[in-house]
Amino acid sequence: MIEVRAVRKWIQHLDRRVEILRGIELTIPEGQFVAIVGASGSGKSTLLGLLAGLDSPSEGEILLDGTAIHALDEAALACIRGRKLGFVFQSYQLIPTLTALENVLLPFELNCGGDGLAHARSLLAQVGLEQRMDHYPVQLSGGEQQRVALARAFVVNPPIVMADEPTGNLDSTNGQRVLELLLSRNREAGTTLVLVTHDPQVAALAHRRITLRDGLIVEDVLLAQPGQAAQERL
Repeated sequence: MIEVRAVRKWIQHLDRRVEILRGIELTIPEGQFVAIVGASGSGKSTLLGLLAGLDSPSEGEILLDGTAIHALDEAALACIRGRKLGFVFQSYQLIPTLTALENVLLPFELNCGGDGLAHARSLLAQVGLEQRMDHYPVQLSGGEQQRVALARAFVVNPPIVMADEPTGNLDSTNGQRVLELLLSRNREAGTTLVLVTHDPQVAALAHRRITLRDGLIVEDVLLAQPGQAAQERL
């Protein structure tokens, strides 16, 4: 489902090059739940952004469901992201002039046919926001905004979901609810799930844990096979 070939990412400033990723080789099969972990500054979020086509590698290739996304222009990338990928940003990226419901519904209206309203309402109810659908982002707490972003990521039923610290700003109850929703998508729909997390309990539920350090993969451990219930490893 995801293939990374000799990917490097650097920032050039005058005569100084800052290396962020220093040669990543990685294959993620369909239906696998992968947790990417590592200290701050290790390159986790940069790698996730590259996998999602939100940024381009300085060198190397990235294939998403067989498509070489590193070679696409922005219009083609937007099409791929809209149909194949749900992304939960650490900073939420909600549109301030749209309500929670409208934010969730927007990707469906841009990429799918038919009426997605009932589906969007159902997703917001699943993340505990059935009473907040008509509120604007400024009227929501950070944790509520993060749950809206999660519902938005699911609305087109994408085969791949990526999330940057999806439980990081949530209390334990809502964090567990969000995690259960992510796991159910992976288990029941076979959604390929890639999370960046600092939480060892979240990482322990993954099928596979990849550890980055200084822009390199220093550990790649298979914890379980796709299809094995995460709850069995709690």
